[in-house]
Amino acid sequence: MSLYAPAPFAEADRAAAVALIAAHPFATLITAVDGAEPQVSHLPLLLEGDVLIGHLARANPHWQSFGRGSTIAVFHGPHAYVSPRWYAEPAHSVPTWNYATVHVSGRPALLGEADSKNSLLQLTRAFDPDWRASEITIDRLLPGIVAFRMPIAACDAKFKMSQNKTADDRRSVIGGLLAAQTGPLSDAAGVAQWMMQKNLHV
Repeated sequence: MSLYAPAPFAEADRAAAVALIAAHPFATLITAVDGAEPQVSHLPLLLEGDVLIGHLARANPHWQSFGRGSTIAVFHGPHAYVSPRWYAEPAHSVPTWNYATVHVSGRPALLGEADSKNSLLQLTRAFDPDWRASEITIDRLLPGIVAFRMPIAACDAKFKMSQNKTADDRRSVIGGLLAAQTGPLSDAAGVAQWMMQKNLHV
């Protein structure tokens, strides 16, 4: 599975991709097996070094496809509509969407009981460090899940943030995004902040 990423938007900095995954860990997991309908699940994934860890409900048939086809985890960062009104020459521009995404591919491997328990504890510590589940609670939860680890075989990132526009247009886009806080533009401030952090306003 390939990610279409024209040169201005392709992000080769692995640290930037890792930062996006850490900040936006809720992923779309897709496994494609020849001759079968693709399996798609939505779940949090924790990045540990070069491995993603997570778990699915045991009732979810997705995990049964692991190892039989290609699996990719799609992480979405901030995204928002960009109006042609924000450019110096709006008549020569088109509506578009700014966004950041990371695609991680690999082959998930199912974990045994002890490692499944550890992965569950890792996830809860990462996302809810103040919650302390008892051993009895964890042991009760384990039969209902299938935990896995997915070593990263490839990592592709695309940060489409108006890099193909002039500095003046980028500054205008940031201003437009900061002024648009509702409706389909609700993530606009996040995109504007992202652009400023990447120094795309200069």
